[in-house]
Amino acid sequence: MKNDSWGLALRIMARISGWIAFPVLLGVFLGKWLDRRFDTEPFLFIITVAVCFVISMYGLVINALKEFKKIEDESKAEKKLQTEKVETESQKK
Repeated sequence: MKNDSWGLALRIMARISGWIAFPVLLGVFLGKWLDRRFDTEPFLFIITVAVCFVISMYGLVINALKEFKKIEDESKAEKKLQTEKVETESQKK
């Protein structure tokens, strides 16, 4: 059981880290390339980094909400199993 929870935690951390790093890095490289190409330094760089930051935050929030929902559903299922177990034990008596 503990190994399972560690694996889940590592997958969540990797997914969230990806949402933090990749969009912002993409924005940095894309912004620098666009600035060099159109000679607009630093405006396109700032705009692309800002847009990628917003995308990153959106992805983080959506991912966090999904994980919270999964945890809530698992908790409800566990409580349901516990109440069913108590009910069957009380019926046996």
